[in-house]
Amino acid sequence: MIKRECIWSGPVLRPAALLVDRRGPAIYTRDDDGRDWQAIPQPVASFDSMMTEFSDPRTAPEMITVREQIRSWRFYDHFRTDAEAAARLSQIGTHTPVLSNDGADLAAAMQTIREIGDPVALDVAIDDAFPGSRLDIATQDGRFEVSMQQHGLLRPLKGAELSDGTLRYLLLVAALLTPRPPALLVLNEPETSLHPDLLPALARLIARASAHSQVLVVSHAARLIAALEREDGSQSIVLEKHFGATRIADADDRDLPAWKWPAR
Repeated sequence: MIKRECIWSGPVLRPAALLVDRRGPAIYTRDDDGRDWQAIPQPVASFDSMMTEFSDPRTAPEMITVREQIRSWRFYDHFRTDAEAAARLSQIGTHTPVLSNDGADLAAAMQTIREIGDPVALDVAIDDAFPGSRLDIATQDGRFEVSMQQHGLLRPLKGAELSDGTLRYLLLVAALLTPRPPALLVLNEPETSLHPDLLPALARLIARASAHSQVLVVSHAARLIAALEREDGSQSIVLEKHFGATRIADADDRDLPAWKWPAR
């Protein structure tokens, strides 16, 4: 049940900075001169957010701005790499500037990077992790499939033959080298299934992506964390459990933004 939602300007919520206020089913916005409030004649169900149920560029342009920014965020929590994973199979090839959450369109995303993104960075990312290797996209009847020629092998390996770690690294490459960088990119435990020797290459790839997006990495791998800490501009935040609650370990020593939950 959503009891209240607020959009305000500035670091601290205060009455003068409040722009949009949802209380129960009612939404209130500032009038044209910004002094008084006006009610929106469109009630919102208690289980719906005003961000999805209301859109008006005239009365609430701030809501559209916030919503579009949130929509640009990308979260990659888990890529399937089992034998039946969609990323291993050939898929219809279409223009794919953004890798899907499950990685099913991996081959199309890689080909899109080659055509409108940074193909040199793609080749560098592959060679950095697998020296002497080359990634190709095989096409047949409009269907795309990844194919990887690795050093020492007599023939290229198709997606169905790649190891779990190799396939996961390719998925992370496609996500991080997207031709359409998001404002925020979140990777949850990207080290899963990866060989420890791949972690420094992954850290360099993440650092490169951070030049265009804010990248948030949740990891338990000490080697990946150490590699990221060596990159310029990176910052580590250690979390700890305290009586069942998760909190920042050195919160008292950090300059954290002021936060206050609005009264319901």
